[in-house]
Amino acid sequence: MISCSTPYKSLAPIGSFNDIAYSYQVKRVTLPKNGFNIAYVDEGKGAETIIFIHGLGSYLPAWKKNIEELKASYRCIAIDLPGYGKSSKEPHSGLMSLYAGVVNELVAELNLGKVYLAGHSMGGQISITTSLLYPDIVKGLVLAAPAGFERFTEGQKAWFRDVMTTESVKKTTAEAIQNNLATNFYNLPSDAEFMVTDRLQMRSASDFEGYCYAVAQSVKGMVNEPVIDYLGKVNVPTLIVFGENDNLIPNRYLNPGATKKIAEYGHSQIGGSILVIVPKSGHFVMFEKPEVFNAEVKKFIK
Repeated sequence: MISCSTPYKSLAPIGSFNDIAYSYQVKRVTLPKNGFNIAYVDEGKGAETIIFIHGLGSYLPAWKKNIEELKASYRCIAIDLPGYGKSSKEPHSGLMSLYAGVVNELVAELNLGKVYLAGHSMGGQISITTSLLYPDIVKGLVLAAPAGFERFTEGQKAWFRDVMTTESVKKTTAEAIQNNLATNFYNLPSDAEFMVTDRLQMRSASDFEGYCYAVAQSVKGMVNEPVIDYLGKVNVPTLIVFGENDNLIPNRYLNPGATKKIAEYGHSQIGGSILVIVPKSGHFVMFEKPEVFNAEVKKFIK
């Protein structure tokens, strides 16, 4: 377990997000429409391709336990969204439709044909949006603790917009960074510590403000383009995986209640979907219980 007393003062500052260590070779593609330079990793081979889309404030290394296992059977491509990780950080709307367009362009630029989209949290909402806007490129969805199944009132949406700003993200304290990460897990594993150290080091990077802007915009993008009323229009095979002890969905402050209820609602709306609730697991279900998650993905794609 990582405690708030863990010393991080010895962390060396970094010049930019490009200095963050990734487990796999990073490749890049510049998308013609918006000019975003997208960083991605491309591991494994197989008849099927999975594109992994990270969640709010995260980056592609969040999927490393899944790529390591699944690359033996599939081509695994994990991306940093615009504004995140090693991708370029131009100002943008943060809309789910914008990110869906990025996925669509990436598929075209890499000549991938039809793919499976694996999205975590916000990445799940992006994956759903992509399947609705660009159905021709989506073969199936793997939704890990997806955002988008929870309904927010207009007042709650306004609260999100007000509270999440570039400045508030920028001023997140070291203790809050550690606590925020711990909240994502049922039992924080020691091998998740890189998520804390990377996030702390990011604060010294020249492109840190661009990242903070992207996070704030993404929150607005999620509440401005909800998918909850369009789940019934998703018509591709869909696997939904939630940790039973998810502390983030539903929102503990705005909509306190059981994760299972939210998960079952989304499952009921997406015709033919498969729902898996993983015991003793939190919001980062694919990292905390990779053996369960990876096995379910293999079974689903087969």
